[in-house]
Amino acid sequence: MQDLVRQLMTYYPQVYFACHTRHVRDLRSNITLSAHQASVLDHLDEIEPTNLRTLAAHMGVTPSTMSLTINRLVRQRYVARKKDDRDARQIKLLLTPAGVRIKSQKSVLDPARVKTVLDQLLPAERRRALEGLGLLAQASHRAMKQQTLHRRQTRSRA
Repeated sequence: MQDLVRQLMTYYPQVYFACHTRHVRDLRSNITLSAHQASVLDHLDEIEPTNLRTLAAHMGVTPSTMSLTINRLVRQRYVARKKDDRDARQIKLLLTPAGVRIKSQKSVLDPARVKTVLDQLLPAERRRALEGLGLLAQASHRAMKQQTLHRRQTRSRA
């Protein structure tokens, strides 16, 4: 299993580096967001609020670092802060209509770069690659649900 983990950890960054979006430009405001800022927007929703500390932990940064990014996104009107009704010390984050628009316009991956990569494969190879990626995506979804459930159970015991 360790060999499989090592292979995935070798292959994934190569695909990501070849295909990821470098910057996202908001055509309405002419603001350019970094890939990191756009990634933060990807993790937020306009209806279901996200806790700043939870978001920071998920993205592997400190709450103060995430707060700096959120401050900029709030100033640019892509994110709104809201105090938690149950605990005023907790900050909840929501996408604004502009944040929703940017999130829907962009992707972590650049479609033209993805097409260039897929064009390197024969049709049968493309099908196999996408089937394998689909299986990894399904397993990732199940793993994230398990992690969320585990966190909730841990918090309720505390």
